[in-house]
Formats: sequence, C-alpha cells, structure tokens
Amino acid sequence: MESVGNTGDSPGELVVTVENALQQLYYDPDMEQKNAAQRWLTQAQASPQAWHFCWALLGPDKLPEVQFFGASTLHTKISHHWADLQPDQHPGLRTQLLSHVLRFSSGPRMVLTRLCVALASLALNLVPQAWPEPVADLVRAFQPETEPPEGAAAAPQEGPQEAPPHARCLVLLELLTVLPEELQSSRLAQARRAQLREALAGEWATVCPLLRRLLQSPDSPGPVKQRVLRCLSGWTALGVALEESRGLVEDCFSALGDAELFDAAVETIVTVLSQPDCQRCRAALGGLIPVVLGLRERLEAAAGAGDMETTHGICRIAVALGETHSRVLLEQVDQWQDYLALVNMILFCTGTPGHYPVSETSSSLTLTFWYTLQDDIMSLEEERQALYLSVYREVYVRLVEVLLQKAHYAPEEEYASWSADDKEQFRTYRVDISDTLMYVYEMLGAELLSSLYERLGGLVLGPGRGAAWQDIEALLFGFQSIAETIDVNYSDVIPGLIGLLPRISISTVLLADTVMYTIGSLAEWLADHPVMLVKILPMVLQGLAKPELSVSSVSTLKRICRECQHDLAPYAHDIIRVSQDVLLRDIHKSSQCMWLMQGMGFLLSSLPAEAVLGSLQAFLSPHIQRLDSLAQQQPCPSNKPSIIHILGLLSSLFTTLDINRHAPSLETAVPAPPTPPQAPHNPVVVVLQQVLTLIQNILSKWLNDSEVVEAVCGVFEKSVRTLLHGFGPMVPQLSAMLGQIYCTYPQSSALDLTRQMVHIFAAEREFFSPVQDLVEVLTSATLAIFQQGPRDHPDIADSFMQLHAQIFKRKPDLYLSEHLDVSSLFCCGVMFLKCPEAGTVRSASLFFTELFPRFKDLPAVGAVVLSEGRLLVQTLLQAVGGEAPRSLGDHFSEVLFSMNRNCVGLLARWLEETLQDPTFPSTLVSVQQKDAFRQRLLREQTNRRQVKEVVKEFSLLCRGQQGVGYSTQ
Repeated sequence: MESVGNTGDSPGELVVTVENALQQLYYDPDMEQKNAAQRWLTQAQASPQAWHFCWALLGPDKLPEVQFFGASTLHTKISHHWADLQPDQHPGLRTQLLSHVLRFSSGPRMVLTRLCVALASLALNLVPQAWPEPVADLVRAFQPETEPPEGAAAAPQEGPQEAPPHARCLVLLELLTVLPEELQSSRLAQARRAQLREALAGEWATVCPLLRRLLQSPDSPGPVKQRVLRCLSGWTALGVALEESRGLVEDCFSALGDAELFDAAVETIVTVLSQPDCQRCRAALGGLIPVVLGLRERLEAAAGAGDMETTHGICRIAVALGETHSRVLLEQVDQWQDYLALVNMILFCTGTPGHYPVSETSSSLTLTFWYTLQDDIMSLEEERQALYLSVYREVYVRLVEVLLQKAHYAPEEEYASWSADDKEQFRTYRVDISDTLMYVYEMLGAELLSSLYERLGGLVLGPGRGAAWQDIEALLFGFQSIAETIDVNYSDVIPGLIGLLPRISISTVLLADTVMYTIGSLAEWLADHPVMLVKILPMVLQGLAKPELSVSSVSTLKRICRECQHDLAPYAHDIIRVSQDVLLRDIHKSSQCMWLMQGMGFLLSSLPAEAVLGSLQAFLSPHIQRLDSLAQQQPCPSNKPSIIHILGLLSSLFTTLDINRHAPSLETAVPAPPTPPQAPHNPVVVVLQQVLTLIQNILSKWLNDSEVVEAVCGVFEKSVRTLLHGFGPMVPQLSAMLGQIYCTYPQSSALDLTRQMVHIFAAEREFFSPVQDLVEVLTSATLAIFQQGPRDHPDIADSFMQLHAQIFKRKPDLYLSEHLDVSSLFCCGVMFLKCPEAGTVRSASLFFTELFPRFKDLPAVGAVVLSEGRLLVQTLLQAVGGEAPRSLGDHFSEVLFSMNRNCVGLLARWLEETLQDPTFPSTLVSVQQKDAFRQRLLREQTNRRQVKEVVKEFSLLCRGQQGVGYSTQ
C-alpha cells in the first residue's frame, strides 16, 4: 500500500481505502496481507488526514468494525497528536465528539466505549485551564431533565431528544468510569498527572451524590447499578478520601443483598478496601470493621450450605480489609477487639469446609494475610510485640490446626476421581500452606515442632494405632514444611522424629512420598548428626526400588548424597549397589535417572582419592558396555533413545563428580598453571579418554542427528564446567574431534562447547594452539554456511555470535591470526542483527558490544570497523526505525552505547551520513528530529540508561507512535 501522505486521494477516496484495508485486515486469509494492512492502518492513524476521515468512518451507514476504527483513530489523534490542533479548534471538536457520543448511546457498545474514551482524553487535555469542571458539565449535559449548558455540551438539538433517559444515564456513567481509567493508563509527566488527579478528585463532590442516588433508587435498573459500582472502582484509584465516599461504600455493602449485584459489589468493595490511601482516614477505616463483621453470619451460612460464590466473595472482602491495612488496624488500640474478631473471621475463611479446589476455593485467598499479620507484629517495638504475641498466640495455634486439616488428602477413591488440573492446584495449595507454616513458626517457635511431634508420636505409638493415614501424613507435611526453610539443628525433637519414621505403617503411596520428602528436608540436619543415617538410609534405599516412589526417593537420596557426602563412606557400597541395580532394571524415568546419577557424582566425589577411579569404572561399566553394543549396530530409531539416555547419564554424573570440590565455579574461573606431568589425571578425564574412541564411533554413524551430537557435546560440556582446568588433558583431542564434527555437520552444541573451552583454556599457553585451531575451523565453516543467509540456522547464528563475543571478552589475541576472516565475521554479525529471532539479535548485539572496546588494539578488526562501520550504523537505525520489533530496542542501544564510548568520532560521521537521506530511517521523522536524536545520542557516553531512552523515543517517532499522553499540556 502507498504511504498515506503520498496517495493524493481525496478525503472520500481515502475513506474507501481505509475501509478496504480494514476488510483486508479482518477477512484476508493471507497473513502477509493482514500484516501489510495493519502497518498501513497504523500509519494512517498517525497521518494528519486522520483528523478528517475518522468522522466519515463513524457514519451511520458504516459497518461496526469500520465505526470502531474511526472511534479508535479519534482517540489516537486526541491522546497522541493533540499538538496538531490550534486552541480555536478545541470547542468544535468537543461539540462534535459529544454529538457522536449521544448518537451512539444505543450502540454498538464497542464504538460507544471508544468514543467515551476519546472524550475522556479530550477532557484530560483541556483540564483545568480550558475546561475547569468537565465532570459537572457532563453531568448537567446528560441528565434527562435538563438541556446541555452553553459551551459544555453544545450538541445538535436532535441529539439529546433522540437519546432516551435510560441510555443517556448509561452513557454518563460510562463517561464517568472511563475518565479516571484513562488518566491511570496514560503516559504522563509526574507533575501533570498530579495536577489532573487533583482536578478530578475535586469533582468527586459532584459524582458521589449522583452515584448514591442511582444506587439507592428502587427505580434504577440492574445495569445502571452495576455501572455505578464499576464507576466507584475507577474513582477510588484517584485517591479519593474514604471519608468522602464512606456512605457510598456502605451502600455497596447493602448491594451485597441483591444477587444480581453481588459480584459487582464485591469487586468494588475489594477495590476500595485495597487502596493503601485508605489508611489516611483511620476513623473511617475502623468504622468499616463492624460492617465487614456484620457479614460473618452470612459467611458461615454460605459455607455450611456449600455456596462457594458467596463464601468466596465475603472472604475476599474480609481479607482485603485485614491484609491491606493490617499495620494500621493493629495500631488502633481502642479497636483491638474488633480487629481480633476480623482476624478470627479470616481464620474461619482459612478453614472453609471442603477440599480445595474441588468443593471450596476461598481458603487459598487468606494465606498471604497470615504472613502479613505475622510480619507486622514482629516489626513492632519489643514491648508492643510481646503484647500482641500474647493476644494472637492462640489464633496462630488454632491456625496450625486449620492448615494441617486443609492439607489433608481426600479419601483415596475420591482423590483418584479428581482431574489432573485439580490435583495440580491442590499440590500448589499445599506449597502455599507449607510457606504459611514457616511464617507460623516465626510466631510460635520450637513450641510448634514440639506440638507436631507429640501428636505424631500419639498417632504412631498410641493404643490401637488406628489413625487415618491422612492425619499422619499431614503432621509429617508440617515437619517437612518447617525443616525445608528453618534451621532445625537445635531442635530436640528431630532425633525422636527420626526414630518414629521407621515405625510408621505406610499403606499408601501418598504417605510414603511424604515420608521420603520429610527425610529429604532433614538432609542438612543429618549432615550434622551422621550417626542417625543408619536409621534412615535403609528406608530410602528400599523406596528407591519402588517405581511409584521414583521422584521422592531419588530426590531424597540425591539430597543426602549432596549434604552428607563426607559421612557416607560406610554406606557407599550399598548405595552404589542399589543405585546400579535400579538403573539397570529401568525402574525410573529418564529424568529421575539423571537425578540419581548426580547423587552418585556427589557420593563418588567423597570417596578416598585412590578409590574413586575404580568405583567409577565399576559403576559405569555396564552402561559403557551397553553403549558399545549400540555403537556396533546400524543407526535405527529404536536405538536412538537408549544412546541419548546413556550419554545423559554420563553428563549428569560428570556434573557433580569433582574430587577437587573447592575449585572455583565457571563464572569465576581464572587461568591456572599447567598440571605437573607426574600428577595423576582426574578420574573423569581418565574415563573420558577411555571412551573417546567409542564416542567417535557413535558420532561416525549418528553425525547427522542433532540430538545425538548434542548429547555427546553435553558429556564434555558438563565435564568442562565441573572440572575447569582439570579438564586440560582432554583439550587437544576434544578440539580435533569438535572440528571434525562441525565441518561434517554443523551443530550449535559444538559451538557452545567451544565457547566454554575458550572461556577456560584460551588464556593458557599450553592449550592456546589447539583452541585457536578449533576457532579457526569453526569460524570458516560457519561463514561458509551463512553465505546464503541465516534463515535456516538461527540456532547456529545465535551460538556463533556468543562464541565470538566470548573470544573478544576473554582472548581477543585470537583475532591476530591471519586465518580468521574478520571482515566476513563482521558482516555476518550485521546480517544477524536483521534476524527475526530475538535470541540471535541479542547475541549479535553482544558480539558488537564486546568488539568495539578492543578494535583499536587489533589491526584487522580496526580495518573492518573503518570499512564496514557505516553499514552497521545504517542497519541499527533501520532496525530502530521500524524494521525490528520495539522489544529489541535495548539490544541496539547497547551497540550504539559501545560505539559511542569507544569511537565517538566515527559514530558521529556515520550518523550524519546515514541520516542525510530524508526518507531514512522513516518518512515520519523530520530533519530537525533526526538532528536532535543524533546530538542527544552523541552526548551520552557514560549513561547507558539515558542512551536507551534516547533510542526508544526516536524509535517511537519513526513508527508514528511518539505520543506522550498529556504530558505536554
């Protein structure tokens, strides 16, 4: 489509073109045509002609979607292009807009709403100088019994007469609703926003009586009352004082008795009570507590009758008041009994009868309140804190009972009938209960653990021992919740708990899972009390052999191996034997097998140095034999999962197997001196050298399969990350293998592994040569791939850019090589900036960001910057100007910032040259705007955030989206 400003169409022809574009947007099946229409329509809305054609699109003979676009265009022009109008045009626009609002009072609703929003935008642009009291004028204009005052709503005479009173009332309420909403959603300067808030809040005295009259009137239909409630919600956000609207809020409570209005009334009351500004009116806020408490009887009746909707709504109201204003209400000493009653009401909500989420949905709303209350009490000064702890202690004791009851599983048959979604919601709900119990511990301390232990002991050891398994499971869940996050090392009940665990009669998988997770939560405690391992490990190893306990038993063993590895030597043989057995029998799913191998890595790391290699080889032997057998066979789909699985086992094991446990992490790794020749190699390196031929054999047959190649690279990458410099002996062999792999069938995983090797080994003299050779081979092969463009290999493009960004950061000397085509590499990076994939653009931007600080020190790079830098700047400006999504703007800003810091003279020249074209990078920006952008950008050489703001504003200008709301008024 031709640019709007260049069509030369008459206004009537332009309207037809807009309608055709809308037809194309809504009904053309071709996405490219839809996108083209969308772009053209956006440009049309930004054009000066839009002030005129929008009215034609609102004609009564137009389709609703055309009318909607006309109303949306009018709002866009008023909110973003207000400066186009002269002051003497404002009254006419207001009159015309009011007339159309009245004409559309009977619908279509979507068009009416957009026109009301446009009128709200107009009001915000004129307040307070040109339109001092817009609300009062609108109320007078739209009330049925009066004619519009002169200058306020000078609509054509047929407008008011044609709109029936009921419709006019709804239009007025719609206007009063969208006015504060438009203020909240607009981009405004802080001072302007404050000015408008103050002006509108001053008109609440006009709005509030009107809303009360409509809400109280028995003649007001339901839709009007619902609109009143929504209107109050919008005005509340303006910070209207609660004292000024308390009567209306109490009317909302009365509306709860109307089933038709109940949901809307709840939403409004919750919105009002959730405003922090209410705390300024403490008396009014305290006066609402009895009103909320008055709902207690209805709440209990609804909960008893299983009325989930009513229970949920009243619960939301109680929580909104108690949670939002907890601190203020605590400080109202003269009302402490009322607030305590409110807290007990919320406790009732927490204990709503039924199983969440199947037969009740209210209890989850209250859990955050208990944290808020506990936090507010604990933050009081010591004397008052002690007082409130004594007052609320009993509440929290009962809360523990309630939470454990709500954590109960339903009877097994009933639970089995739940949907997967219900079970997942219940699992998440129990996590929230677990967090709440942790907060309760802050209030009750060791008393809580003692109480749980006494009750558990009574159930496990008591006479008859016929307790329901859910009771035992809930108590264990309570222990687990606290032990996961609280240091229980000094608790005197944990040894007793450890003694009880083997004596629990386990009859269900759910109880067995919780037993396992409880043991896992005590792993740190066991590390400090290793004598207790002998009681616990047999249970864990027994669970390991049961498929139904796969997740809980494997995760628990992994935690024990990690936390207690220094004390596991007496049990290592049994742990390795059982783990090997379950792995060979394929008891667990692949993900659990990976966890188990990580646990074995921790365990093997703790063995005496002379025993590690032998144990490792014995443990891996069956898997290596299986892998060797698969390698001998011809590739087939049935073998592939087994190969990937075994390689994954090796990767997981090498992730945690580190006999030098105190080595620095990868992120903080620094060059280390070469290992003395007489020092023995790391056991992992020995194993990798032994299986290297086997891996090469697998690759020779599966080289075209990216998943297998990725799994192979994963084995080495995990080893590099764990061993760091200890991996050094493998570098020459691995470099050669990676070069062969990549030249035959390029894979992003090979580039990622090379990046890790560059990070660790490129700075070491011993390994510089093989790493350099590898980088040269990979770079040459990758550049050959992208001679035809990056479209088919976005993953390779992403990894390739990350690799070279790492080289610039860690070892830029690699670019001194004559075998690296730096010019092609630079142009490749420019090409990747145009890719649609965000990850590729981010990595290419990172590449250039790391390049410019180094280019003066590297002759080849410096020469390329001088010859191709202008192309890079042009590409960046094209992207910022509209060719790339706005979400990528920060990445382009980073490149421009790096250039500005390191070659500001060159950047200034390239900006001046590229911006000379009057149509570049967009026809929507003027020469003056481009000059302002260039000057502002070049001034910012130290403030990264400011550069992002400059680029963002220029991008909006180029896209015709430069509106700044009403901040210019």
